[in-house]
Amino acid sequence: MADHYDDRETRSPAERDAALFARLPEILKQAARAPAYAERFNGIDLDNIRSREALAALPVLRKAELPALQKAALPFGGFVSEAPGSFGRLFTSPGPIFEPEATTSDPWRSARGLFAAGFRRGDVVLNTFSYHLTPGGFIMDSGARALGCAVIPAGPGNTEQQFELIEAYRPVAYCGTPDFLKILLDGAASSGRDISSIKRALVSGAAFPKSLQEEFSARGIEAYQAYATADLGFIAHETSVREGLVVNEDIIVEIVRPGTGDPVPEGDVGEIVVTTLDPHRPFIRLALGDLTAAMSGVSPCGRTNMRIKGWMGRADQATKVKGMFIRPEQVAEIGRRHPELGRLRLIVTREGETDVMTLAAETVEPSDALSAAVDATLQSIAKLKGLVKFTAPGSLPNDGKVIADERKYD
Repeated sequence: MADHYDDRETRSPAERDAALFARLPEILKQAARAPAYAERFNGIDLDNIRSREALAALPVLRKAELPALQKAALPFGGFVSEAPGSFGRLFTSPGPIFEPEATTSDPWRSARGLFAAGFRRGDVVLNTFSYHLTPGGFIMDSGARALGCAVIPAGPGNTEQQFELIEAYRPVAYCGTPDFLKILLDGAASSGRDISSIKRALVSGAAFPKSLQEEFSARGIEAYQAYATADLGFIAHETSVREGLVVNEDIIVEIVRPGTGDPVPEGDVGEIVVTTLDPHRPFIRLALGDLTAAMSGVSPCGRTNMRIKGWMGRADQATKVKGMFIRPEQVAEIGRRHPELGRLRLIVTREGETDVMTLAAETVEPSDALSAAVDATLQSIAKLKGLVKFTAPGSLPNDGKVIADERKYD
């Protein structure tokens, strides 16, 4: 049995980046045929975007902005140059966000992650992700069929009918949330149904703690997780060594400081930003609002692409202080104006009946003059008074959190 989907998974990181960034300028030009991207790229020589540093200078598109942008210019917010009829399927997901599916085989790039989870040609796959309006079911379905698997389009819920399907078709693999797999296992055990044919699983869409992975393994199922979204498909997936999630091929993943488009040092927690190289429907620097961190080195499984630690929380940490919204972008702007500061965290507490915000800032050389300058910047940006507290470099947690709401209400 082959260990890797293809030899691209084991090429050197330098070779991979060279291939990706050789293709990127043409993808950017394709994107710029859409009016919204054309406006964002106005004045930029796209032929020069051939490195991670150059890419980081392009504006970020925040997923949280898509519902409003699309509502203003239905259906895709002006970010797609092709007509809706040129796609294979058209979806919506909560937001609402409207998503097209390309007409190619495996348009969501999921076959690679399914292969890493042990799915192989001839397998029967029970797919319990929804096929109704959202792309979830089709993301897994198209990848499994690209591998040569037969798919049972079961969708979620209706456990009795699921048991009938499993006992009839004897699927060896499962796609769905880890929660629903546990429901099936517990329900089968209590009702005497036989679903022992399922031996492997690819789960997504919910937390997958080690305790649950170990429970599945004890019940004869090796389950692996994938990080995927309804707009982008597969972004990263687990492999047999279970050391982080390996980033998918044909996409560029950056990890940036929340509220900015600025890449963080390797190992720091930040927001996931993805660029896809699909000329039919490219996404350029889509900020997903999810936090993760890059892992150093390559996976022991032999795959050489970037690895991430998986989902580590949300980057959208906006909160109200004295009736005013404070956002990560504002904290990031303080850092830009004061490059002598390191990691920042705005801590919101409550004293008596009053909100109090304190900016904790790492710096090598604290001083009264710097404190006064940062205090003035904080008040100018937030339109509220706050306190400034300097800390030693490396003392603030590396968790991607730039706003910590620690208020307690009785």
